[in-house]
Amino acid sequence: MKTIHPDPPYEKPIPHPDNRFMALTSNCTDMPTLFVDTHVPLDILTDAANYRIRTVTQVLENLSMRGSIECESFILSDFALLCAITLRDGCDVLDVVGRRLRGRPTAAA
Repeated sequence: MKTIHPDPPYEKPIPHPDNRFMALTSNCTDMPTLFVDTHVPLDILTDAANYRIRTVTQVLENLSMRGSIECESFILSDFALLCAITLRDGCDVLDVVGRRLRGRPTAAA
């Protein structure tokens, strides 16, 4: 039978000198696990941001077409957080695109 060993202590990543990987704002702790590769071609970064923003837009448009929505406030709060995380990811990627277009270095994690 396999022995299960606990993970070693996590060390916060040291930002790479060329700022290749930028932590997403939506990371839930100060030890990020989700990053944007800032060296990806601009069209792919734009597509990734566009996908996230349009996904939330479509969901919100569908909700707005309903007559009334009855639910508990905590459900609305969770739903708003879900939308906010996805929109924030899209905005983070657009920030990388904007910095690259302006020729500025990408912020480090």
